[in-house]
Amino acid sequence: MLQHGSCAERDGAGVLLLGPPGAGKSDLLLRLTGEGWRLVADDQVLLRREGEALRATAPSALRGMIELRGIGLMAGLEAAEDAPLVLAVDCVAREEVPRLPVPARFEALGHALPRIALHAPDASAPRKLALALDALAGRITCHAGALERAP
Repeated sequence: MLQHGSCAERDGAGVLLLGPPGAGKSDLLLRLTGEGWRLVADDQVLLRREGEALRATAPSALRGMIELRGIGLMAGLEAAEDAPLVLAVDCVAREEVPRLPVPARFEALGHALPRIALHAPDASAPRKLALALDALAGRITCHAGALERAP
């Protein structure tokens, strides 16, 4: 399944960035790769179900590429071949980010992922995603909000 979006991976966990053109997906992806995350795909993400996992990869023609507004389409970047997705992120306007969100899901190919909303241009967005992955992996706890787990 072809999905408009971008994808980054850290520690074997993929994050799917969703939103309309200009929402900041590629810019956030660029900042993530500067903080140790790996590029999986930019602009178009191929999703496939593999057992109980939903995996993401780049279409072969776009592997290792990222579009940087104001610079152009950059090629030859190191990229992960694919990643198992653990989180979907809606890149939205700041006023659309709820202060204390209720849990939501992204569904594709019969698989559901936790879903959060972030304002991609915020300086804190990469750190928020790192903490979200830590919460999903059980390294820290989200007591209330989108990633809240029942005791």
